[in-house]
Amino acid sequence: MRTLLLCPPDYYGIEYEINPWMDKTRNADPQLARAQWRGLLEKLQSLGCEVELVAPRKSLPDMVFTANAGLVVGRKFIRSNFRFPQRQGEEEHFERWFANRNYEIVRLPQVLVGQATQGLFFEGEGDALFCGDVLFCGYRSRSDIRSHQIIGEQLQTLVVSVELVKDRFYHLDTCFCPLRDGSAIWHPAAFDEYGQRAIRNHIRNGIEVVEEEAAHFACNAIVVGKQIVLPEGCPKLYAALKERGYETHPLPMTEFLKAGGACKCLVLLLPQRE
Repeated sequence: MRTLLLCPPDYYGIEYEINPWMDKTRNADPQLARAQWRGLLEKLQSLGCEVELVAPRKSLPDMVFTANAGLVVGRKFIRSNFRFPQRQGEEEHFERWFANRNYEIVRLPQVLVGQATQGLFFEGEGDALFCGDVLFCGYRSRSDIRSHQIIGEQLQTLVVSVELVKDRFYHLDTCFCPLRDGSAIWHPAAFDEYGQRAIRNHIRNGIEVVEEEAAHFACNAIVVGKQIVLPEGCPKLYAALKERGYETHPLPMTEFLKAGGACKCLVLLLPQRE
């Protein structure tokens, strides 16, 4: 059984602009957002997932995107250090949730930047996804490549750092999704040339997502065995997955796409890997 962490969208909305999707003049419809989140929750439960909830906070509208809280491996929680001040308030609430459940809390070290120190930026499962034995980590827009070596040492695992070169695909989970068979769904144009080579060298028979469907966040999917929950509007990907023996479960995610998120952004795996 897969266990997942979600946060109800009680206070979700477009209150600031920290990625190209966000536009304060085009806010999410609160009632529709709640309905879409509830649809995701019910779909995951129908697939046998156990769902844990973290309480939302009024001043933190993006807390609903729990994938960015950190990275969970076994009973170890590597806490995120958010790049933007608007999200930094989430860190203490997620840390407390895990500490209260007796997880080992790992904080990334402080580094000197100019005349001050700050934590290395790392935005959790949004930028760190296992595919087979390899932990792929994205960097540029949100996470700091310097955090990857430390995470690899903490977990004693091979880390492959890949640069995200398109602003609309600012987290790894917006353009890359590992599959059960060791393959992956991915959108090559979101990565630089080296990143594309690295992914192809480590992953065989990946499913490449076209630009139009990538813009619907086709890669922002939740894999539950041979079941895949992902946004509506991606027929070519659905067909490709069906050929591989996967069953797809498309869901409307319009209100969360307005903030640059979809199915996987709303979920943190507990754990991602034992």
